[in-house]
Amino acid sequence: MQADRVRLRPLRRADAPLLYEWITHRELVILNAPYHPVSDVDHAAWVESMLTKRTDMVIFVIEELASNKAIGTCQLLNINWRHRSAELQIRIGDEAFRSKGHGTEAVKLLCHFGFADLNLHRIYLHVFETNKRAIRAYEKAGFLREGSLKEAAFIDGRWLDVAVMGLIEQDD
Repeated sequence: MQADRVRLRPLRRADAPLLYEWITHRELVILNAPYHPVSDVDHAAWVESMLTKRTDMVIFVIEELASNKAIGTCQLLNINWRHRSAELQIRIGDEAFRSKGHGTEAVKLLCHFGFADLNLHRIYLHVFETNKRAIRAYEKAGFLREGSLKEAAFIDGRWLDVAVMGLIEQDD
């Protein structure tokens, strides 16, 4: 799957070292989750489970087309096949490609895949209210704010509100 500047491709075992670098980068992780150290053994087991066992999620590596460089990951997780819904997550791991529209393109591609290929009806996400850059990108991709979870995340010693956003198939 590809757009003007990015493509989504399946995760490969060879991606593990780069993903490990991103998941252990504290400032990057706390944009959307509490930070905790991850061992290389646990990370390797996670990658292997993504490749062989998981049926409740799909994960893609985001590549920039001009350089064929891996710049991030995006995934649909918590796929509920009965209710035809899934949660979206994205991480642009390479700082040079943040705030330039690559994430928005990747989200649009992933949502199209979710609706067209997985037959989903609804895709939702959770984002810290403090992450204005991500909220703008999700809005550009068509997501609408559905509500707010007050003080739902404890990050770096403070409580953060979490926005809930969603996209319905016909909104795509």
